[in-house]
Amino acid sequence: MSSTPASARSTPARPAPIRVLLAKPGLDGHDRGIKVILRALRDAGMEVIYTGIRATPRGVARAAVEEDVDAVGVSNLSGAHATLFPAIADELRAQGVDLDRVVLFGGGTIPPDDHAALVGAGYRAVFSPGTPIAEIVEFLERNVPAQA
Repeated sequence: MSSTPASARSTPARPAPIRVLLAKPGLDGHDRGIKVILRALRDAGMEVIYTGIRATPRGVARAAVEEDVDAVGVSNLSGAHATLFPAIADELRAQGVDLDRVVLFGGGTIPPDDHAALVGAGYRAVFSPGTPIAEIVEFLERNVPAQA
């Protein structure tokens, strides 16, 4: 009988940590939540780059390319998600980011009725306030492919 827990045996080891870019686009200056996510992802062993507040779609995409990230997470609490989130997905594609390889996800005060449109724009998940942090960590661990 193995002394390794089943959960450790079922998850392949990663040769490098998951690299995540977190961004607060637009004029939304409410950054406490994204900073909590940033710390949680770092505590889970991920490398996290934060653009800071008031990022532009072009700036987010440029940072994603320059940092060669595995995932891009976008947060918005101001209601501008319907405009900013698709613009970020479009700009990532325009700068050559393959959204089949790079996991794009979002969160914030986004009405559930808007989630499908964001998924259609290229987001793999949209998280609402109150989502357990462990759920976001597990989402990234499941969806970011291990690089050889």
